[in-house]
Amino acid sequence: MKRPLTKLKKYVGRALCLPLLALVMLHASVITSWAQTQLSAYVPGVTPDGAVYFLPKTALRISVLVEKTTYEPGDLAPYAQRYLRISDVSQERATRFRVAGISVTPCPVADTTKAYAVHFDPRTVAARLTLSQDGRLLALNMEDVEDMETPAPYVPAPQPEWVNPKQFLGEDILSCGSTAKMAEMTAHEIYDLRENRSLLIKGQADFMPQDGRQMELMLNELDRQDRALTSLFTGTTQCDTTEHVLWVVPERTDSTAAARRVLFRLSQVKGLVEADDLSGAPYYVTIDNISQLPEEQPATKGKKGKSVAGIFVNVPGRLRITLYQGITPILTEEHPAPQYGQTMLLGADLLNKRYNTRVLLDNLSGALLRLDADQPK
Repeated sequence: MKRPLTKLKKYVGRALCLPLLALVMLHASVITSWAQTQLSAYVPGVTPDGAVYFLPKTALRISVLVEKTTYEPGDLAPYAQRYLRISDVSQERATRFRVAGISVTPCPVADTTKAYAVHFDPRTVAARLTLSQDGRLLALNMEDVEDMETPAPYVPAPQPEWVNPKQFLGEDILSCGSTAKMAEMTAHEIYDLRENRSLLIKGQADFMPQDGRQMELMLNELDRQDRALTSLFTGTTQCDTTEHVLWVVPERTDSTAAARRVLFRLSQVKGLVEADDLSGAPYYVTIDNISQLPEEQPATKGKKGKSVAGIFVNVPGRLRITLYQGITPILTEEHPAPQYGQTMLLGADLLNKRYNTRVLLDNLSGALLRLDADQPK
């Protein structure tokens, strides 16, 4: 049975309208998304009309040196006791990790809760602010002010050159049919080297050196060959030290800062692992607020980005950081902590053109280090 033509046209029209409507809605959503406000980070800086700056807070840079020790057994390790009388020589490859050292360095970072704006009135104000790269206030009307540098990364000591012990073995030893015979002949070579060294020191060698420098070179070469051949029995041990840097930024509003928290864990087979990896032994950290300053009152706090007449500086508090290996304290230090202190306003009179005002702040704490004000001549 055929459908009437008029009804067929209505059906086709509705079918075409649906995709068209969806396309229009999609286009409108795309336009709306592009029309939304683009947000950007709050960036401080100096402008001709004024400046916006941060005060610093203390971040703790914890450097953990982890030493990796790798033991490789020698080819002749089973015969160390028989021919060299060296006992307890392992015949299994092993890798171990240990903490070789921990150090804590306080570093300044911008405190985004202490952002201030100062307006320069060219009729009454003569000011030149020096800011760090992250917007921290360093100085006012001062020349050649440098920011505090982050500690340089750890550079391990160069590894001694590996010496292939087989280069000191003759053809008769290398062509031995059994490992036991090879071990016996290698041990004879070691004893010959030690005898020659003893004769050289006693002055009874067939070829004596002509001076002290030549004597030193000959003894060093004999020791080098002795160590290389002995490593065929005792194996080789290589130590590599790497630095792991952890950052802790204490906050005054953090009520759990004084509680013991896992900083990292150390596994003897995997090295430094995450704090939640139970394969490693825990190392804990606690941070205590040891400031004697009362908490800052809300009325004296500045508002972020609000223009004020004057310059804010920090009156820093102090913190104590303690690191534990298990339950044993291994490091305790005290450092300035602006986040546990207060802020102080240097009044607008300091920016008056009638005075040459110079202000220098401590890079780490943001505290006032120097304040000079004299009348221009």
